[in-house]
Amino acid sequence: MASPQTTTTLPVVAIAGATGHLGKHVVSAFLASNLRNRFSEVILLSRQDSHQHPPTGLPTPSNNTHPKLTIRKYTEDDPVSITRALHGASILINTVGPSGHSFKEKLLHAIPQTSIQLYFPSEFGVNHYVHDFPHLEWDSKKKHMALAEQLLTQGPKKVKICRVFCGLFLEDSIGPWFGFDTKRGRYESVGSSRVPVSFTSLGDVGRSVAALASLRVDEVPEVVHVAGDSRSVVEIAEVMGGAGGGGEDGKGEIEVVEVGLEEYKRDVTTGKKDSWDPAPYLRFLMGEGKIMHTRDGLGDDDELVNPGERLWKWETLRDLAERTGGRPWGDYAWPPK
Repeated sequence: MASPQTTTTLPVVAIAGATGHLGKHVVSAFLASNLRNRFSEVILLSRQDSHQHPPTGLPTPSNNTHPKLTIRKYTEDDPVSITRALHGASILINTVGPSGHSFKEKLLHAIPQTSIQLYFPSEFGVNHYVHDFPHLEWDSKKKHMALAEQLLTQGPKKVKICRVFCGLFLEDSIGPWFGFDTKRGRYESVGSSRVPVSFTSLGDVGRSVAALASLRVDEVPEVVHVAGDSRSVVEIAEVMGGAGGGGEDGKGEIEVVEVGLEEYKRDVTTGKKDSWDPAPYLRFLMGEGKIMHTRDGLGDDDELVNPGERLWKWETLRDLAERTGGRPWGDYAWPPK
């Protein structure tokens, strides 16, 4: 079989979790962006009992689209059907969410029986491999990665694994669950409010994955950090306040306060050991500089995936501010009842 990265054969991409919160943006990047001509076919994996359709705004499965779009059904308890659904694909992108860890493991066991050469596991968030505390969701991802290395890199058939970390999702993060209380015009930072935090829009995560998938396998790094924008809490307050986010009337500055990092972290890590909620943990990780995808932080691979912003323009916090009048999630009821 010809390498998917040669000039004569374009890659066939399979995507698991294609209709999920992030998955639909990944699908869109492969089908509706200027990267689409780099792939010959996009396969959406769908459970046999589901009625999955392409995300809204994308073409329906047809041989007339480019790349060709198909939906392949599988039965989760039937390993043969999963292997069959991956037939002919050279790249597998896993965007299955937290509730699908069992299926993720079954996907891994199927890969060695397929033509998959490049695998993107379901990371696409913060780099939890630098954490010094346990957490149910991130521990499950670590377990998945350990199994992936065992099955895909130590057997006779070697598969490249690329973990993509994007920091926080831009659209989902400037809200009270992370201390950004737009409604009251008050931002609370755990630790220093001047530590940069990295954000990437969902669309830009999808485009980053598509750009990486278009490279030759030997050009794809094992670990990639991207960031559409990196700003401190103080800088975010200035950006949002300047766009009208200062308090309930949209006037004035956003107040920034700091709380002690060590005490906050100790309370969270000793009191929520069985929690799947990442928000309290992410708040102290911001202050620790562990969501800082910069050259001085965990690394910055923006130029690799989007050199000179020639493929697309990264969405920034200023873009979010202009779109929301400086008040993202300003009407959200907090705390939830």
